[in-house]
Amino acid sequence: MKKLLNTADSMVEDALKGMAAAHPTLRIRDRVVYRADGPRQGKVGLVSGGGSGHEPLHAGFVGYGMLDAACPGEIFTSPVPDQIIEATRAVDGGAGVLHIVKNYTGDVLNFEMAAELAEDVEVASALVDDDVAVQDSLYTAGRRGTGATLFVEKIAGALAEEGVPLADVADVARAVDERSRSFGIALTSCTTPHAGKPTFALPETDVELGIGIHGEPGRARVPMAPARELAATAMDAVHGDLPLQGDLLVMVNGMGGTPLMELYVVFAEVAAYVKGKGARVSRSLVGNYVTSLDMQGFSVTVCRLDDTLTRLWDAPVDTPGLRW
Repeated sequence: MKKLLNTADSMVEDALKGMAAAHPTLRIRDRVVYRADGPRQGKVGLVSGGGSGHEPLHAGFVGYGMLDAACPGEIFTSPVPDQIIEATRAVDGGAGVLHIVKNYTGDVLNFEMAAELAEDVEVASALVDDDVAVQDSLYTAGRRGTGATLFVEKIAGALAEEGVPLADVADVARAVDERSRSFGIALTSCTTPHAGKPTFALPETDVELGIGIHGEPGRARVPMAPARELAATAMDAVHGDLPLQGDLLVMVNGMGGTPLMELYVVFAEVAAYVKGKGARVSRSLVGNYVTSLDMQGFSVTVCRLDDTLTRLWDAPVDTPGLRW
């Protein structure tokens, strides 16, 4: 294993130190990443979090138009309730706080506990469960939360900036999740620093269909195929669960170790597939946003847009991982 680290035990802390040094718009305290200019009175606060190793998710999406705080756990490990409670109280500007939670058992339980214990703050929750690959896995009951987490954080974050009530921000967050689906394919496993070896064995001749973002295997293992066929496999799974129609927000996301050139090759095939179904790619995103350390592969996330969601997606955003 070759990784740029000091020790496996200090990797998350060292990365957070580097993040603080690189981005003066952020404030990092007690394993929580905050907007340096928060909280803003009268604005709903947005808090999310999960295991480290998915960067820029979540800490890289803290800033104007997205999250007010993120709680990074150890690599592929949920944040603890104390982190979430501290973040919840710190970002409350009197309008309440929305927890955006990926559907992994540890995340769900710890965010639920934090919401109960932070009883001095009004808290609502939005669960992200967009992955169509498997219904249940080693990490979750029901569908996993993956790429649509970015869509939820961006669109709900834009609405929160407008000063609307907590219930309205929570409703739009849940609507984005309901209108989004994802599917991922791995060319390689990932290697966690503490393990020092790949999480699962995947021959050079094969790919894993339907992987999650923690290195957990998917629904099937098949021979390597051209990008056109792999993209079609992912899109067939998405289309089979949520038929493609109208204007779509489409993200081709790298899993951490995939060159951008390859992601654009995949996006060309995804765009052609969407056109073939009579739908339209109205908004797009290509790059590494919801990763799994050094895994090679990609995921596709699709959201059915309407006028309101399009306006909120287009609204200004300024975070380390996403800005326009």
